Amino acid sequence: MNNFNTMENKKRVVVGLSGGVDSSVAAYLLKEQGYEVIGMFMKNWHDESVTISNECPWMEDSTDAMLVAEKLGIPFQAIDLSEEYRERIVDYMFAEYEAGRTPNPDILCNREIKFDIFLKAAQKLKADFVATGHYCQKDSFEKDGKTVYRLIAGADTNKDQSYFLCQLSQEQLSKALFPIGHLQKSEVRQIAKEQDLITADKKDSQGLCFIGKVRLPEFLQQQLKPKKGKIVVIPENLPEYNYQKIPAGIRLEDLEAEELDNICSPVQYHESQGKCIGEHNGAHYFTVGQRKGLQVGGTGKPLFVIATDTRENIIYTGLGEEHPGLNRFGLFVPKKDVHWIREDLQLEIGKTARYLARIRYRQPLTWATLIMKEKGLYVIFDEAQRGIASGQFVAWYEGNESIGSGVIF
Repeated sequence: MNNFNTMENKKRVVVGLSGGVDSSVAAYLLKEQGYEVIGMFMKNWHDESVTISNECPWMEDSTDAMLVAEKLGIPFQAIDLSEEYRERIVDYMFAEYEAGRTPNPDILCNREIKFDIFLKAAQKLKADFVATGHYCQKDSFEKDGKTVYRLIAGADTNKDQSYFLCQLSQEQLSKALFPIGHLQKSEVRQIAKEQDLITADKKDSQGLCFIGKVRLPEFLQQQLKPKKGKIVVIPENLPEYNYQKIPAGIRLEDLEAEELDNICSPVQYHESQGKCIGEHNGAHYFTVGQRKGLQVGGTGKPLFVIATDTRENIIYTGLGEEHPGLNRFGLFVPKKDVHWIREDLQLEIGKTARYLARIRYRQPLTWATLIMKEKGLYVIFDEAQRGIASGQFVAWYEGNESIGSGVIF
C-alpha cells in the first residue's frame, strides 16, 4: 500500500521521532528506501504549574529519539511546540470536559499538531513529506485528472490507528508517509532488535498524545476544581426513550426531520425524573458510558453514567448494561463538524449512504446509514451503540478505507 516510486525515493522526509519503537523503525525504513531522512522530536509540554507525572517522560523520550537518530546516522533536532499544544489541544480538552463533552485529544493532535504545525516546521526544512509511526496506510489513484489520496487501516488490526487520523484532509494526506502501516507490531519490534535500536523493547506510551505518562482524571483535577453534586438514577421506563426507537416498517431515508432528531439526539434529563442515590466530586470528571469512579454501592446491577449536566452539576445514571439511556441507535453531526477525507464521496443534501462506522478507537466497525440534511449529518446504526457522548468523533469507512468523520453533537 505504501506506493513509494523511484522518483520519490530521493526526496526529503522529516520523521516525528517520539522516542518510541514505531517512529524509530519508520525512520529506519525510510532511510533504507533511499529517502533523505531528518529526525525531529516534538516537545509538547513543560508547564511546571500543571504536574503531569512525577517523572519527566519527555526528557527520556527526547534522549531515546536522539540516540536512534545517531544510530541511524540521520540529522536530529527537537522542536518546542508546547505553546501551540496548550492552545490547540489542552485548552480545548479542558473546555470540552467543563462543558460536559468528551473530547478526543489524540485526533486533534494529529490534525492540529503533527500534520499542521509540525508539517509546516518540516516544510521550512524543505521537506517533501512528514512521516509518523502510525499503524495506517496510504495510497492514491487518479480521478478526473486529479490525484485522490486514500487513508487505509493498518495491516495489524489490533494496532490500526486510522481512527486517530480521521480528520486529515487531502492536502495533509498528500504530504504524509506511514512507513510501518503494512507491518505487524511484532515485525516492527523484530526490525528494531535486528538494527539494535535502543527503543526495541520500550513499552508503548499510554498517555495523552505526545505528553507521555499521564492519568487523565488526575490531570483534569488540577485544572477543573472538585465540586460536590448529586448522582441521580433514572428509571428504564422513561417515556422519552420511546421516541428514540426506530419506527417499524419504515425506511430510514423516509423518516421525518422530527423523528430523526428524536432518534439521534441525547435525552435531556432533569432531577425530578429520578432519585438521588449518592454524591460525586464534579460532573466534568465523568463521561457517558463510564462505570468506574461512581462509588455507589448496593444497587444490584452495575451503575453507568448516561448523561452529565455540568451546569447543574448532576450526573444521571442507569442500572445495567441494557438501560435504554446507555444505548442509542443514532447520533447527529452539525454541518460545520462534518469532514470528508474523500471529498469526492461527499454526500449531497437529501442523499443517504451505507458505511461501516465507529465512535471510539478499537471499537469493532458496525453498519450504519448516513443521511445528509440541510443542518447536518444523521448517523443511524443497525445495532444500538453504548455510550454515545457529545464531543466524541464518529468515523465512517468503506471496507478498510477511512472515508470521513465528524464531531458528535
